[in-house]
Amino acid sequence: MSNVERQVERVKRNMKKKITALALCAILLAPYVCAEAQQRKKLPRIGYISNNAGPELREKAFLQGLRDLHYVDGKNIHLEFRYAGRSEEKLKVLAQEVLKLQVDMIVTTGSIVTRAVQQATRTIPLIMVAAGDPVATGFVASLARPGGNITGSSALSPELSGKRLEILKETLPSLSRVGIFWNSDNPATARAMEETKVAAEGLRLNIQSLLFRNEDDLEKLFSTTTRKNVDALTVMRGGTGEEAMRRIVNFAAKGGLPAIYPWTEVADDGGLMAYGISQVDLYRRAAIYVDKILKGAKPAELPVEQPKKFELVINLKTAKQIGLTIPPNVLARADKVIK
Repeated sequence: MSNVERQVERVKRNMKKKITALALCAILLAPYVCAEAQQRKKLPRIGYISNNAGPELREKAFLQGLRDLHYVDGKNIHLEFRYAGRSEEKLKVLAQEVLKLQVDMIVTTGSIVTRAVQQATRTIPLIMVAAGDPVATGFVASLARPGGNITGSSALSPELSGKRLEILKETLPSLSRVGIFWNSDNPATARAMEETKVAAEGLRLNIQSLLFRNEDDLEKLFSTTTRKNVDALTVMRGGTGEEAMRRIVNFAAKGGLPAIYPWTEVADDGGLMAYGISQVDLYRRAAIYVDKILKGAKPAELPVEQPKKFELVINLKTAKQIGLTIPPNVLARADKVIK
């Protein structure tokens, strides 16, 4: 055998060894590659649909709640955030879009969003956050046993609307006319409005309905609402998103109008007073429902959580800005005073 032939044979043998080694590696690695691919495929996918215009304080609280339970987007879960602004038509489109992603569950923010997503699915678990009256709106059969595909938390507390009027009256003893910002699109606000009317009669207050459905409506109300026709303002919780709430806070400050709000965080952000529950807490706690459902719990059997703690927060910086002195008896009732 010539030298050339021997070299050719040597090359052939080396090639065979390399091919055998590669084949062996492929066989050994195959289970790990498959397992990794399956793991990526099996990550729970969770939809989140909001009528905010984009990420806000509420989303941050929800993500923090997930982190507290050791869930991280892209690591052991997939999160799909969608924002509709104030468009109900867009909500319907986004609901279908998220469902096509074959999500394992959907987090819905408030009654309007929950209603839109409920119309799109009666099987995928829905975790509503801060909904109004989930029984009256048909989301659940009862708070203790929801009975369908929806559970979560309710911010139902219509009696608080009357309490806010009482606090305003204590703060402003000469108060006679109160403007009420509210969104009729939210099914929970009608009941709260009735409670407010009853409380207003008892306090001998005249109320002016400041009804809005979108941002344009707010601008019109701002242009016609002044200290000439109202002495103070209050805001209904349902259907008032964070951006709308910010605009109302700014309007009240510029007009020198005392105002009380439904979320405690609003006072932290410049509102004069707030009496109610913490929406940050509700959104953080929504992660608990995500965890339970991922571990096999059924929405039909998970009781809807109701608010148990209500706080009064007063912002003395804002009071000084509008030239208002908060009476000592009101300050004494506050759970938190911002100085």
